[in-house]
Amino acid sequence: MSTDRGEQRRELGVFLRSRRERIRPDEVGFAPGGRRRTPGLRREEVALLAGVGVTWYTWLEQGRDINVSAQVLEAVADTLRLDRQERSHLFTLAGVQVGPASSECAVLPASVQKTLDAVTPYPALVLNARYDILAFNEAYCRVVLDLRKIPVEERNMLWVVFVASEWRCTFVESDSMKVHMVAGFRAAMADHVGEPAWQDLVERLLAGSPLFAELWERYEVGAPSTRIKLLESATSGVLRIEPVNLWLSQLGQLRATVYTAADEETEAKLRVLAGPAAGAGQPGRSPAAELSSRGVGVPVS
Repeated sequence: MSTDRGEQRRELGVFLRSRRERIRPDEVGFAPGGRRRTPGLRREEVALLAGVGVTWYTWLEQGRDINVSAQVLEAVADTLRLDRQERSHLFTLAGVQVGPASSECAVLPASVQKTLDAVTPYPALVLNARYDILAFNEAYCRVVLDLRKIPVEERNMLWVVFVASEWRCTFVESDSMKVHMVAGFRAAMADHVGEPAWQDLVERLLAGSPLFAELWERYEVGAPSTRIKLLESATSGVLRIEPVNLWLSQLGQLRATVYTAADEETEAKLRVLAGPAAGAGQPGRSPAAELSSRGVGVPVS
């Protein structure tokens, strides 16, 4: 990972402005009157509430290269009423380490694909932080979306959901799913600001999807959702599935998501849809394996 610090600082400024503009002055004890050029709090008001200098906070929003401590960031986060995910995003953009740095993975082990195949009849796949689809099982292809039909170069979940309309997922509540996806992607990008692969994906998504552009401008950050989701099957009706996210920490920023049955009826339907031999007979092939067979490398983190 080779983050552009100047670009990351500018992103930090955009994030801070978006957070202070959502807080009404009267919510924190300031008079609501007076002429304001922008909604929400002024910079000097944030500085006052956080107990930091106005000049220092202004420079922070302007993306200047200044020293930032964890203690001061905590005060700013409290003032802006950031939740856990937003607080983590703030620290990442500011370049302040809040935990051990994750290692990067260069190769996706064959054991990961074996694990995905073994959880049949549950659909499962592996994504990196950029939402690139790195591996999947046969059950995912039969129940959710046949990823084998999608060119390897287009196997990015954001691209599939927002741009490539010919690849239709079967999620019923797709609107809320899209909101959560963009929020999760925005949070993950804090570690990769300025990286060409990430920036290129954002630019292509902005150009190809007005909805993505609208959600991107909201500047919401979040984490992968684990709430029960509804899938629509042409042959079996509605399926109630509950995602389980397994973080493959030894491989870097990778997560395996397994869609388990949320009730007995869905369990029975999944066993019919996936088939008893789906895991052993025709496993999903990872994009890395396909590109490798064609002499092309694929990043997995």
